[in-house]
Amino acid sequence: MEEYSMEEHRITGGSLAEFGRYLREEEYGKATVEKYLREIRYFCRWLGNREVDKKTAAEFKGSLQEKRYAPSTVNGKLSALNAFFRFAGWEECRVKFLRIQRQIFRDQKKELSREEYRRLLKTAKDRKNNRLALLMETVCGTGIRVSEIEYITVEALKRGRAEVRLKGKVRVIFLPGKLCRRLLSYAGKQKIVSGEIFLTRNGGRLSRRQVWREMKELSRYAGVEEARVFPHNLRHLFAEAYYRVSGDIVKLADMLGHSSVETTRIYLSTSGKEHMRYLESMGLLT
Repeated sequence: MEEYSMEEHRITGGSLAEFGRYLREEEYGKATVEKYLREIRYFCRWLGNREVDKKTAAEFKGSLQEKRYAPSTVNGKLSALNAFFRFAGWEECRVKFLRIQRQIFRDQKKELSREEYRRLLKTAKDRKNNRLALLMETVCGTGIRVSEIEYITVEALKRGRAEVRLKGKVRVIFLPGKLCRRLLSYAGKQKIVSGEIFLTRNGGRLSRRQVWREMKELSRYAGVEEARVFPHNLRHLFAEAYYRVSGDIVKLADMLGHSSVETTRIYLSTSGKEHMRYLESMGLLT
């Protein structure tokens, strides 16, 4: 196996493979591992034959800003890079993230409404894509991540709860009775007697990319803007609905699997249009 040199600070195929194994051992999600490795390869292409040091890492950060990447995109790339530096013991090479002011309002162009969600569900059912309709209802009705749907099993449905195990932590997802009955009925028709519910036609695991692609295609038939339709928006709808009923942001953070309440606050940010309605209803202007 090719090794990396801690003295020369060079990233090699061997060190990248070791980093991937490390991430998997630490129970990072599959999508996160793929993203981190992809970002490190991007950095290597930019770096060329130069050694890694604090200066080149800072130059890389500057090049991303010059290319006018969004600050969140820059920080995403730096997060992968810093994770590798930490793994390799190159702490002195780590670079600071861009400071991003917390957004008070969400982009209305990317906000999925309840009416649009219902339209997507109806269209999926009309087009006989019951698997996609049920998957959307599962995400929107429980707040689970699409990458966690493997934990929705026949056994979990019979218990009324799923146990998501990631990074050494266990998170319990409660499954509403109505949803359990629908999914068990679907499993019966698909002759699934145990294990995962959401499978491909060949019995394989349904990927997040496939779900994303099917939702984008569905949006065109449903007449909903594609920019509004992606799996993560279903989690936003769940968060909004749960918070309006409970008002408990700490419990909501636990249900969503957030390590910080600040992350949950982003889910609860409203559009500027809704904020304007609040201002106009205050009755303080004569």
